[in-house]
Amino acid sequence: MKRRSLNLLAASVLLAASGTALAQDKSTLKILVGFPPGGSVDVVARLIADHMRSTLDQNVIVDNKPGAAGRVALGEVKRAAPDGNTLVLAPSGALVILPWATKNLGYDPMKDFTPVARVTTFDFAVTAGPAAPAGDLKGVLAWMKANPGKANYATSGAGTVPHFAGLLLGQVSSVPMTHVPYKGGAPAAQDLIGGQIPLMVDTPSETLEHHKAGKVRILAVTGENRSAALPDVPTVRESGVDFVADAFFGLYGPANMPAARTQKLSDAVGKALASPEVQARIKALALTPAFAGPQALATTQATHLKRWEAPVKASGYSLDQ
Repeated sequence: MKRRSLNLLAASVLLAASGTALAQDKSTLKILVGFPPGGSVDVVARLIADHMRSTLDQNVIVDNKPGAAGRVALGEVKRAAPDGNTLVLAPSGALVILPWATKNLGYDPMKDFTPVARVTTFDFAVTAGPAAPAGDLKGVLAWMKANPGKANYATSGAGTVPHFAGLLLGQVSSVPMTHVPYKGGAPAAQDLIGGQIPLMVDTPSETLEHHKAGKVRILAVTGENRSAALPDVPTVRESGVDFVADAFFGLYGPANMPAARTQKLSDAVGKALASPEVQARIKALALTPAFAGPQALATTQATHLKRWEAPVKASGYSLDQ
């Protein structure tokens, strides 16, 4: 009996050790984020990662690789093995704006990645600070036209969609505006609040709480429709300026990922975005949960890439300068 008990104990130890080894050998899925922790891209990546763990029965981590407006993370994914275990959650600017702004991008946006899923769509907020006069968007733009030395607008960085959305807004309204890039939305918003700059164009999440607190005024949003987070704020079109600009977050892997693995990952994202909790958290960031599969993401990306070609080239902006 004693020997039998010892044999059973030994077998249990071997099984436990074997299970531990299998768990350690199980591959980890990394979702890279090309920006520091705490921003909207990072928050959304962590939300979907939490849900994908259980759906895929796989360890899923978020790895921040900030730098070069998201290009560092995209470059790392381009070079990764196409096994579906290294992905990147990227804002559309790095895939549809930057290709027209540099000859040394380091990747081909349409050939070097496998589209997995569109995760969110979002508009931009045109926000006035205390340095701008009271009034609606048309009134502030008229003031800027009459005061060209003060016609400046802030964004969270050069080469971003907000950068060119601001330029387009100025072109459409016949108000030449000077772009003032910041290293992130927080410092831009602080200078807006402090009166150092009159206007800011960026994601609504950057100024939403300041707007609610009465420190700044979100004059309009740039989408086709009003933002669910700002139902009382008109669109730019409703404000009398014929202008629309939007963007998206997309999940991508390296080129040549197996179709079955790509679809499995896409389905896991779709399941995560179907969660009411995830939807609520994303909407709180003034983003719109907007799941779409691999082919739909590829089509959306191609459309946006074509849309921004002329404005970026016409601006003369170049990362190579």
